[in-house]
Amino acid sequence: MLEIRELYKTFNAGTINEKRAMNGVSLTLSDGDFVTVIGGNGAGKSTLLNLVAGVFPADSGTIAIDGQDVTRLPEHKRAKFIGRVFQDPMMGTAATMQIEENLALAARRGQGRSLRSGITKTEREEYRELLKILDLGLEDRLTSKVGLLSGGQRQALTLLMATLKKPKLLLLDEHTAALDPKTAAKVLDTTEKIVRRDKLTTLMITHNMRDAIAHGNRLIMMYDGRIVVDVAGEEKRKLTVEQLLELFSKASGSDEADDKLLLG
Repeated sequence: MLEIRELYKTFNAGTINEKRAMNGVSLTLSDGDFVTVIGGNGAGKSTLLNLVAGVFPADSGTIAIDGQDVTRLPEHKRAKFIGRVFQDPMMGTAATMQIEENLALAARRGQGRSLRSGITKTEREEYRELLKILDLGLEDRLTSKVGLLSGGQRQALTLLMATLKKPKLLLLDEHTAALDPKTAAKVLDTTEKIVRRDKLTTLMITHNMRDAIAHGNRLIMMYDGRIVVDVAGEEKRKLTVEQLLELFSKASGSDEADDKLLLG
């Protein structure tokens, strides 16, 4: 479903601030893979997601989604394949619109962006059922303005909107980092339910090693723009944080593990 070949990206090339952010990364995700991505600050995690989403172009290498080469496609054309949830809960929703209006926009993605025809009774019932999976009581607040919701509620709603049209690829960019631990756990649990239910191919960046181990069927760890650890299946299920750090040290040739990573 996602095939990345020899991806390179350097920022500020030829200047004192030159930074090679992507250093020949190759990665293949099968249909339905749920891959957690971990690494210290500057490891290349967000750069990888931004290159896949088309936020900026790769210097060299190729990216294919569901067999289609999207390497040269601009971000807005890749959007039809991709659902994305960002770290900031405010980014994925329209604060001045109602919950049902936000869901209607997500449901009509790829069509005209107008709500002029209104939301039908059938659609309203569908949205009510969809919201029940969040277990946040939002199914009884369809006409509430999204700006009145808490950060966790907004992020859960954004997740629902990003997956409503069952994207070929779901990108989660530290989507629980700005939430308190209890809310973060709830959003992660909902993420797991939706990904499993719809068999969504997913890349999830996290700074929390325990979350990276607990969720998904595969874990990759990045360092200096490279993938240095790649574990899946039974090996991943049995992994401990200590073993993961040991794997990282061996593969990267470095003992440096970012404070944020360790504290997470």
